[in-house]
Amino acid sequence: MWRGDVEIELSTKEFALLEAFMRRPGQVLSRFDLLEHAWDYDYENRSNIIDVYVRYLREKIDRPFSTSSLETVRGAGYRLCRSGGDS
Repeated sequence: MWRGDVEIELSTKEFALLEAFMRRPGQVLSRFDLLEHAWDYDYENRSNIIDVYVRYLREKIDRPFSTSSLETVRGAGYRLCRSGGDS
């Protein structure tokens, strides 16, 4: 994947999560929504795996560019900011 002129390497799971966000920009996605999109139905959803992978994504797609595309919505989930960095 590319952000501007910079190539960013994502794992399969990171890419699947980013795809889920990009398909529904501005909408809050619950951890369950994200699990459904990136993991199979048998995955144990009581872990913090979504939080961990969102952190990985932020480290790759936001921090190097001094932006904040992925917003935490406390008690609800996460969302991709429509403008890619308003928060």
